[in-house]
Amino acid sequence: MRMRAIAGVAAALLISLLPAAGLALAPYAQDFEALVQSDTGALADDGWLVYGNVFTAGGTYLYGYGPFPAPNTGAAFCAVAAGEGGTEQGAQQLVVFSDYNNTDHALGRLIESNVFQEQVVAAGDVDLVWRFAFQAKRGNIAGASTALAFIKTLDPSNGYALTNFLTVDMTAIPTSWGGYSLTISIDPDLVGQILQIGFANNATNYVGSGIFYDNIVWEVIGEVDAPAGPLAAAARLGQNYPNPFNPTTQIEFSLAEPGPVALAVFTVDGRQIATLLQGEQAAGSHRVVWNGLTDAGLPAPSGHYRYTLTTDSGRLSRSMLLLK
Repeated sequence: MRMRAIAGVAAALLISLLPAAGLALAPYAQDFEALVQSDTGALADDGWLVYGNVFTAGGTYLYGYGPFPAPNTGAAFCAVAAGEGGTEQGAQQLVVFSDYNNTDHALGRLIESNVFQEQVVAAGDVDLVWRFAFQAKRGNIAGASTALAFIKTLDPSNGYALTNFLTVDMTAIPTSWGGYSLTISIDPDLVGQILQIGFANNATNYVGSGIFYDNIVWEVIGEVDAPAGPLAAAARLGQNYPNPFNPTTQIEFSLAEPGPVALAVFTVDGRQIATLLQGEQAAGSHRVVWNGLTDAGLPAPSGHYRYTLTTDSGRLSRSMLLLK
């Protein structure tokens, strides 16, 4: 599975093959019971891909390799496991771990292994809210190894820039099964971008890194309150850039007519933490920078936030991710 660097690959970025153009996001569910454990192509045939990134012990990016069809051999990235489930999980599960075929483990280099499904966002997906839900339990992860689940979006028209990176830290989950989930709202700026759902870990020196997963569901759970009528014509709110960000990000919006405007940042549970703009604004385009500080002057913690533009015509909201 070891290959040399692909020219131009950015650190921790998955450079992936595009599915057929124009396809909307499709629901996916997998309990791994129908996959043949002895079939080395079982996960690949189900659409799973893998990608590796390699860093020095100090975190300097060295190279990336992939994407490849996901193996099912027990030595690299992932495999169909058996006998690790309870009543809900059945006989077979997915186990995700490091690429132990990569001999850079022995050099003390950090191997980031990614196992994922991917699709392309289409216009019909805009304003839908999707959920990535799954069950998981701790495997043989040990030492300084880490693990996470993710939703990523990547922009192929901008050098595969990472535009969303939503995660759940799986490093220290219990050894008993539990349920976990991530959600993403599909903004207009995501049309044509690659969306990935999956799992990753970081490990070195061949230290254990396994996490078990099962009962994976990727589904629509609702719609964003989409602007219509007067609001759609009166204002536009762009996706912040960069996203994820640290420590600053910029937000662009436009107004068809002059009027009062409020732009604020909220936590996912609806608490307003930062007022970015409030008052009369002229018609046309505007740009505001958020420095990651709250109204109290304190650094906002890492996490997922919503920013909301309020005008006389209504409200527009988008999501962003602060990573430290």
